[in-house]
Amino acid sequence: MQVFDTIVGLAKKLTEVGVALIALAIVAQVLFGAEAAFIPGDVVGNITNIFASLGGQGLVGLAA
Repeated sequence: MQVFDTIVGLAKKLTEVGVALIALAIVAQVLFGAEAAFIPGDVVGNITNIFASLGGQGLVGLAA
């Protein structure tokens, strides 16, 4: 059971790090614009496209 708890804890920490990195990328893009050299791609545009595609598919898109 301790191994399972360790794996779950690791997954939670990795998720927290991922969310923090996404938030940092959004703030950096807002501050420095879409052409910030240290951020690959258009983070805000990509997130907007993901939500638009989920919303366009209705309930099935939200369930997936």
